[in-house]
Amino acid sequence: MRIAILSDIHSNIVAFEAVVADARAHGRLDRVWSLGDIVGYGPRPNECIDLLRSFDHVAVAGNHDLGAIGRTSLDVFNPDAAACCRWNGERLTPENRLYLEEMDSVTVREDFTLVHGSLRDPVWEYLVHEEAASGSFRLLETRYLLVGHSHLPFLFREIDGDGVQKRGLSEEEPVVLGETRIILCPGGVGQPRDGDPRAAYAIYDTDTHTIAYYRIAYDVSRVQREMLDFDLPSRMAERLAHGW
Repeated sequence: MRIAILSDIHSNIVAFEAVVADARAHGRLDRVWSLGDIVGYGPRPNECIDLLRSFDHVAVAGNHDLGAIGRTSLDVFNPDAAACCRWNGERLTPENRLYLEEMDSVTVREDFTLVHGSLRDPVWEYLVHEEAASGSFRLLETRYLLVGHSHLPFLFREIDGDGVQKRGLSEEEPVVLGETRIILCPGGVGQPRDGDPRAAYAIYDTDTHTIAYYRIAYDVSRVQREMLDFDLPSRMAERLAHGW
């Protein structure tokens, strides 16, 4: 089985469709695991939810998903992010709003725990530093933890039951899963923040027990035009071209 691991789609249907096409170009696509923030920032919330729901999938709630449906205060977002959340929420169909309302913040599938932020704070903590990784490792009851939220592709590996080692992900070097516990973030589909504007995602192959990391270019200018046409914050549109 081949499972796409996605995070931070952020209402960017153009990037999401590019990821789906690229994943299928590398082989069959049997299932999707979404690590939160399906909506927010971008201009196509319903289309992104509909595409995700067309797959056999699992999804956990992100802060923007909850912000869009009023389950977390928009006061904790920066003004541009809050405006995007509010705009996305106003355009959700009743069915898609209910779908977001019913998502869990943490879920487990076999050896994997899926969460948007961290196990200490499933919605809000940015798990990007060793201290945060150690905190989640202490709470982790499965072998592997998949996270999103930071929009940065990385891997934390537990060393000697106490230490933590961090590295980036490489398109040339799949992650081989074994006994060592790991925390992995596949980067962002709809709004990468590592200086590379291409959509990021990963594929878990259950036969080879590996996770392969991929980047795929998409029509950024098309998304930018739509965002500006809908009067979404221009800074949110501009950043897509730079990957930050």
